[in-house]
Amino acid sequence: MSEILNDELKTIVSAADDKKAFDIKVLKISDLTTIGDYFVILSGNSKRQVLSISDEIDDKMKEAGYELLNKEGYDTGKWVLLDFGDIVVHVFHKEDREFYNLERLWIDAEEVEVDVASF
Repeated sequence: MSEILNDELKTIVSAADDKKAFDIKVLKISDLTTIGDYFVILSGNSKRQVLSISDEIDDKMKEAGYELLNKEGYDTGKWVLLDFGDIVVHVFHKEDREFYNLERLWIDAEEVEVDVASF
């Protein structure tokens, strides 16, 4: 993993953790598709928390100099997609995450171990 991507992932995961996101998973998808290098999938317990997590990630990435290319689903607050180019972040309300189960759809992706405490 390049140092830049490592820094981006750390910024995203740390921001999500600051807002009490749970079940944070990082999947390396670069060997399976050209849409990006990594998916970051995480959950919140309510619409308000999903939006708060999304806002925190967006703010911290901007502060670190990374550009948000696209944001989808913010109005509903059930599944917010943040596209940073090489990294696509999926912020789910917990029930929607269980329903869509991206981890199952991307079962062949390599899961990257993330230790928030080491950031």
